[in-house]
Amino acid sequence: MLKAERHKYIMTKLIEDEKVVTADLALALDLSEDTIRRDLNELDRKKLLEKVYGGAIQTAEKAVDVFDIVISAEEEKKRIVTKALSLLADGQVIIMSGGSTNLVFAKLIPSDLKATIYTYSLRIAMQLSQHPNIDLIFIGGKMQKNAMVTIGMDVIQVLSKIKADICFIGASSINMKQGLTEIGYEVSIVKKAMIESSDKVVSMFASNKLNTKMPHVVCELNQLDTIVTELEPEDVRLEEYRKAGVFIL
Repeated sequence: MLKAERHKYIMTKLIEDEKVVTADLALALDLSEDTIRRDLNELDRKKLLEKVYGGAIQTAEKAVDVFDIVISAEEEKKRIVTKALSLLADGQVIIMSGGSTNLVFAKLIPSDLKATIYTYSLRIAMQLSQHPNIDLIFIGGKMQKNAMVTIGMDVIQVLSKIKADICFIGASSINMKQGLTEIGYEVSIVKKAMIESSDKVVSMFASNKLNTKMPHVVCELNQLDTIVTELEPEDVRLEEYRKAGVFIL
């Protein structure tokens, strides 16, 4: 992987998770920790992040108000999620994972849609609480503070009892061999339970997640019904995924 590609990947993860861990990046990118440290030092010198012991954090100050949610690359994410609005229908039972792309999706759900939505993402629950016709069920549990999602057995037990028509699952990474993968073990387990409880599985993500990997497998490609990116479905970068039988929006 070229240095510019590594830097782009690191900055993307930093925006999504608000921090990065050197050891996790090394594992995900199959590189030495020394290489990752050099990359973080260079990005720190450019004032793109703040290097700390064991990793790096964002340089920008976080919003003081928890309800003031800042979404990076929001316009690009709107282009992605707008495609998936056609998958919604009145009366559906829906599960939504966390992630900024799903948050944008929640903001764009039509106001006349009548559905039941389960989520373990506090940010998405806050957004959907403003929707006039959604029956919202927030799944409580141990809070993972950086991502503002709940994790643990309480979440898994609730998910195991749901019979959902469709789930919208965020993706940290996806590749042909491992399928969807996650940087955190606990989040990967919650997402597995989410998939098991849903008749149809849809994953929405930016194309820079293609052909990357994280340490913890969420599901194989054949467990995905649909993937949605900003690319056209016929784009050559999606060809292998089409051949694997995944529907591309």
